[in-house]
Amino acid sequence: MPRFVLPPIRMRLEIIALSTLPEVRPGDDLASLVRRAAGEIDHTVVIAVAQKIVSKSEGAIVNLREIRPSALAMSWAEEWKKDPRLIELILAQSKRIVKMDRGVIISETQHGFVCANAGVDQSNVEGEDSATVLPGDPDASARRLRTRLGCGAVIVTDSFGRPWREGLVDVAIGVAGLEPLEDLRGHADRNGRKLSSTIVAVADQLAAAAGLVMKKAAGSPVALIRGFEFKPASEPSRCSARSLLRQPEQDLFR
Repeated sequence: MPRFVLPPIRMRLEIIALSTLPEVRPGDDLASLVRRAAGEIDHTVVIAVAQKIVSKSEGAIVNLREIRPSALAMSWAEEWKKDPRLIELILAQSKRIVKMDRGVIISETQHGFVCANAGVDQSNVEGEDSATVLPGDPDASARRLRTRLGCGAVIVTDSFGRPWREGLVDVAIGVAGLEPLEDLRGHADRNGRKLSSTIVAVADQLAAAAGLVMKKAAGSPVALIRGFEFKPASEPSRCSARSLLRQPEQDLFR
């Protein structure tokens, strides 16, 4: 079989964390805060934005004192020494409970994401009685930011665990401006073999790369990615991180 030699890829990425943003609060103009911290932005730049500050700016913060736990939440919390109000919030944010075991709740969110605690989080939130939830429509949040910032693409990121592997990795939960997936099926590899199942999760790869510099403790919830040659979204209004979700009929773990 003939060997196909492809030209080398000469791509140099620059990922810059923005660490000068102030504490984001409900009602803040997030686009203005990012622009002020970023300086010059053009249509070649991909901007990764942590879900936490998107949720904060959109007011997706819940006062736990206003929650009345159900019997299930009370029982689970007592068994695993958790806050029953937080458990009730997780249940309310879940479309489907995938697994509740050993003090861990894995659920499917209303968006279709499968993750721990339905994305409910208390880190970097002021007050012991507050928690953030995921934005109602992360794709719409990404689209609004992209329009206001005039950049090439925006990715809203969040940290997810992964089956079979330890550690958290940032993934895309909202996308605007770029194709989230690169379908290589039908293309040939270096040996001329036709690829039959290779689809690259470009948006997730960019989110993970940005996560290397978006340190929570350092207050760096935004990163600029320069030098990446991305494929613009063919239908911007329909571009969605939900295309990264595997369909139920193809998911061996449902």
